[in-house]
Amino acid sequence: MSCVIAGGGPAGAVLALLLARSGVEVTLLEKHADFLRDFRGDTIHPSTLRVLDELGLADDFLKIPHRKVYGLDMVTDEGHARMASLRELPGPYNYIAFVPQWDFLNLVTTAAARYPSFTLIMNAKAHGLIEEDGVVRGVRYTDPSGEHEVRASLTVAADGRGSDLRRAAGFTPREFGAPMDVLWFRLPREETDPDETFLRLSSGHLMVSIDRDTYWQLAYVIPKGGFDRLREQGIDALRQPVATLLPHLRDRVSAISSYDEVSMLTVALNRLERWHRPGFLCIGDAAHAMSPIFGVGINLAVQDAVATANLLAGSLRSGAPIPDATLHRVQERRMWPTKVTQFAQRTVQDRVISPALARRLTPPRVPANLSRLPVVGAIVRRFIGLGVRPEHVAIQEVQPAG
Repeated sequence: MSCVIAGGGPAGAVLALLLARSGVEVTLLEKHADFLRDFRGDTIHPSTLRVLDELGLADDFLKIPHRKVYGLDMVTDEGHARMASLRELPGPYNYIAFVPQWDFLNLVTTAAARYPSFTLIMNAKAHGLIEEDGVVRGVRYTDPSGEHEVRASLTVAADGRGSDLRRAAGFTPREFGAPMDVLWFRLPREETDPDETFLRLSSGHLMVSIDRDTYWQLAYVIPKGGFDRLREQGIDALRQPVATLLPHLRDRVSAISSYDEVSMLTVALNRLERWHRPGFLCIGDAAHAMSPIFGVGINLAVQDAVATANLLAGSLRSGAPIPDATLHRVQERRMWPTKVTQFAQRTVQDRVISPALARRLTPPRVPANLSRLPVVGAIVRRFIGLGVRPEHVAIQEVQPAG
């Protein structure tokens, strides 16, 4: 086996597809029986849409039910402001596509399954590394039938922010902290409701409202570790701020019958200082957990996968050992965009979210359309839409699909 990847999220699935497409023998381990988990990141930005286009998957992706969002808006107590417009991005992908993450992952793994060098094993929880003479030679995993091993020239940890393989490798991320956690839930949508996705900001409260056509997907930001305290106050402690912040939903907040219908995201912001050791590499959330600010987590993970495939596919296909210096090239290429993105997220946390949650924030007065400012608008548009260093597929398809 040339490569084994632990974790069937965006980073692992896209890397597996790219490697299989280039003729590399690759096994992808996913610990769940399917990809159906609600309230996972599902914002597909233009950078990822371009990658899908380069892989010939854009048309199939656009057949999946989705919603296009062309701008990001903020609503304060003072009024409405357009923070970013993506319409001016070059090319056909000048929007963010909201699509359930499981549909995205099914699309990617279905495409990968067309290549004979790809193997997907579901219900396979990777928990340990096979090491010989200081080199990682593969992974141990369990499934319903028991304990198994996969030996490979390269083992990739793409198993998320709580990565078991990262821990097994002896890696500990540097924590930057986050002042908040996020509660995700749904409310029905009516035709007379606003038709936009926006951030609602008020002193003491932040909420993201995402229009999903038939329902609202809502994210209520709470102080870090505050969920138990909120639960103790009863469900009205959640209903009341929703009704206050979003008056058009006031008549529907009773649909939140209990906290059992609420999913909490424990927000983390961290990164590894070293992503690799001989025979082993971390990418995606296993290398850098991102805050939900700007909704770029999936897209950073996909960019990691593209860079990894571009740099390593040739060596993996040849069967030659991959020098640690080559693995370091992946880290070098992706560390800078990670640092810049996390710096921007930390700035928003420190200057907006923390003061707002502490009721020290006076909602800022901003131009009605910030995106029209020549320099600022262009920078924000590119940062959100394409990221700091967008990657492009540079490896050729070696084995055509059957």
